[in-house]
Amino acid sequence: MKKIRLGIFGLGRGSGFAEPIIANGGEVVAMCDRDVAKMESAAEDLENKPAFYENFDEFINHDMDAVFLSNCFHEHAEFAIKCLEKGLHVLCECTSNITMAEGVALVRAAEQSKGIYMLSENYPFMQFNQEMRKIYRGGSLGKVLFAEGEYNHPFNMDDKETHKSLRPYPSHWRNYLPRTYYITHSLAPLMYITGAMPKRVTAFPVYAPFDEFSICGSFVGDRSAVITCLNDDASVYRVTGCAAYGAHGNSYRICATKGQIENLRGYDNMVCLRYNDWETPENTDSERIYEPEWDEETREIVERAGHGGGDFFVIKEFFDCIRENRRPEMDEYFATVCASVAILGHRSMLENGMPYDIPDFRNEEDRKKYENDILSPFYGKDGLAPTLPCCSKPDFRPTEEQYKNYLEMVGE
Repeated sequence: MKKIRLGIFGLGRGSGFAEPIIANGGEVVAMCDRDVAKMESAAEDLENKPAFYENFDEFINHDMDAVFLSNCFHEHAEFAIKCLEKGLHVLCECTSNITMAEGVALVRAAEQSKGIYMLSENYPFMQFNQEMRKIYRGGSLGKVLFAEGEYNHPFNMDDKETHKSLRPYPSHWRNYLPRTYYITHSLAPLMYITGAMPKRVTAFPVYAPFDEFSICGSFVGDRSAVITCLNDDASVYRVTGCAAYGAHGNSYRICATKGQIENLRGYDNMVCLRYNDWETPENTDSERIYEPEWDEETREIVERAGHGGGDFFVIKEFFDCIRENRRPEMDEYFATVCASVAILGHRSMLENGMPYDIPDFRNEEDRKKYENDILSPFYGKDGLAPTLPCCSKPDFRPTEEQYKNYLEMVGE
């Protein structure tokens, strides 16, 4: 088996992948981060010590096959393009792009590159989502008509340690993250399970400012966005971005012509498979609740990997694609569709649910439409201010007391 020589950019997230990389026949040969202490810590358990770089342009000149981009959420596209232009394979944390123009540029670079591009979206590889894909693709449920995906991640903003770690300075991207933007954990599993691709999006906010907390640096008063997608096969998805209501968890449901399958909220990996009585396959129960099982061969490493085994399988799929010289399912087109749903869903929300068509960046006509669209809700390089409101109510601000407490917490 060919060993894949991998470089990791961004060690806040990337350092947690060393074991899945090694288990899948890879070697971490280089690391890049602004924090030297973080690099040294990340390399402690590696038998062969990687080269350290603080400069990205020097890092990608290292002799390696591929780069894992795990830097800040809103800063992936520029670095992915640089890697692709050098012919490196790219595994990119979500999201692929935060402006439409970046999406166009990314696809163009990927099409011209000898390297492959894959979105590092791990939730489709969770145990229950792999099981739902297997059952759906097996055909017994018929054709998908409606599917739901929800990623719900509230946290206690008065928990200073957690809050400061997630939002360490005022212009941090999480303080300006629209509720539609962190969409891949809810949307990508549905696309992976069914194969249906969004073609039109509309969204509405769940506006409820965080009045119950004494600390708040966020300029987003929405708790969630309810996003509806009309797909290329006439099915419909209803998803959230990163929601903050109810209890923590993620859930998915696939409703098809003959039955449905879903994971059960609050019950870890349990799956519920149900058929209509008159369409139940022979020698099969019309309803079954069960926990899928991993293959014995990979159980131990998979169960140690993060995100329900997803961190192991996303590395495995990326390395398999390199070795087999095949296109990833979650390629640049898949990735930019997810990002377009996020970006245009937010614009829909700002316009009271105005529908937006999702571009197909395989088509030059769609690329031309968006190649100069650089609107962004985030702070850019050199302190460049956002050019798009991040909240459904653009004038929303945390209270004076909440923001004062936040600034004291982060030492500003």
